Amino acid sequence: MRKLKFLTVSFLLMVAIVSCSTPKKASLQTQINTLDSLVLEQNLTIISNWARPQVTNALQQVMNSGIMPPGSSAGSVSLTGNSNFLTIAGDSISSHLPFYGERQMNVNYGGGDSAIKLKGLMKDYKVTKRKDDSYLINFNAKSESSSESFTISIRLFPNLQGDIFINSTSRSPISYRGEIKKKTTKEVQ
Repeated sequence: MRKLKFLTVSFLLMVAIVSCSTPKKASLQTQINTLDSLVLEQNLTIISNWARPQVTNALQQVMNSGIMPPGSSAGSVSLTGNSNFLTIAGDSISSHLPFYGERQMNVNYGGGDSAIKLKGLMKDYKVTKRKDDSYLINFNAKSESSSESFTISIRLFPNLQGDIFINSTSRSPISYRGEIKKKTTKEVQ
């Protein structure tokens, strides 16, 4: 009798474990298929939640002043409530990403908006699918309003999160983390 109870409980436990893991696998496969489709169609937008600037003495002083968003630190700035995007549509790129860091040259007269604004064609576009079903996208782009050049690497993960790494000819490096979405025709850019 005890043996029968033990086998019954073991069987029910095994059924519960298998049934709980199946939706996760199906959900993960759906996310992987969605990511594959977005990358293949070159039709995606990343809305960033966090900016990760290179920590410098000057940036640390700004953080100490208390003017940065709540929850932020010198190495991680919250973008909650801050409109931003990076969109890949075919062979074109457009972006408006807030910049936190130091600039070396090419500042427009009067300062103006220091955001990373890209609009135009990507150069040297390369996509690599990795063993963990993530993607690495590399390309070069130019600023829409100056001669500033950017080298951009984007890492896209199956959970539809993405990291953007940006190196510039006249700014300190910065990275962003956010959510990957399908670009819609209603987006303002």
